Amino acid sequence: MLFQVYGDGAIYQWLGWILVFAGLILANEIARRTKMGGIFFFLILPAILTVYFIAIYVCAAMGQEWALNNPTYVHMTSWFHYAKLYAATVGCIGFMALKYKKGIGKTEWFKVFPFAIVAINILIAVGSDFESAIRGFAAVDGWWKSSENVMLYGGWHNVFNGIAGILNILCMTGWWGIYASKDKKDMLWPDMTWVFIIAYDIWNFAYTYNCLPTHAWYCGVALLLAPTVANALWNKGGWIQNRANTLAIWCMFAQVFPLFQDQGIFAVKSVQYNNNFVPITVVSVLALVANVLALGYIIYRSKKYKKNPYKNEIFAGTKDFEKALARAE
Repeated sequence: MLFQVYGDGAIYQWLGWILVFAGLILANEIARRTKMGGIFFFLILPAILTVYFIAIYVCAAMGQEWALNNPTYVHMTSWFHYAKLYAATVGCIGFMALKYKKGIGKTEWFKVFPFAIVAINILIAVGSDFESAIRGFAAVDGWWKSSENVMLYGGWHNVFNGIAGILNILCMTGWWGIYASKDKKDMLWPDMTWVFIIAYDIWNFAYTYNCLPTHAWYCGVALLLAPTVANALWNKGGWIQNRANTLAIWCMFAQVFPLFQDQGIFAVKSVQYNNNFVPITVVSVLALVANVLALGYIIYRSKKYKKNPYKNEIFAGTKDFEKALARAE
């Protein structure tokens, strides 16, 4: 198994997973269906939390015990969590501008924003993977301690997955093919079909499994499945919006309540802590293979239809693309 989700406490670990998955689905629906829902989750709530984060940091610097002993403060020493939280939130705000066609969201040039913000988010994770590889190579036994006092095993699996992440950026096609849905609930990217989604999900799971082994049960499984299920069943073409929404909401929750994943009955670790390093290598190689195949298929379609895959919509005519486009204005 990939995770230590067996034994006496397994019922709580599975219950925690179900609660996270269902909670993300529900929060995403609230955020996407109404303008006020989006404003609350991606403008009001982040503003309040930013004040809270700054207050903790300042008070900790002044030596106040409540701040120094606050679990959130421990996570402030890691660049990754805040980079992901605010990058995802900026993405959500930009996607709202595009679907409601407000401000710069009305301009043609801003349609490339979804590609840019997703690429930035991927590169943040790629950087973290390569950081783990470098530190693992420098360590005697491959283990190194992160700034959050979490032991990570770094090595070639991080390199494989880092390369997969870079290839995944190249798998985003039809950069300018961004639409608003007729009901104004969604920003649609029809050319982001199952080809990219599967390659992304495998890569991102491998990343969380490599670099966030105490969190991957939630952020590598529940968090990835929530937007994918929504896209497959009722929100065709809206995967990237679903992904950004659920990622931002999860990052806010995880930053304020880090002990949900780190300690207690809901905490889950990967099997690498049992010195089983086969799974991290397998999932990383699988991510690399999946992205090589996805990029190869994109190149094939590009040559077949004589289209630039980034300027044009390369998957036009496929089932997923047409279903998504049918929802557009």
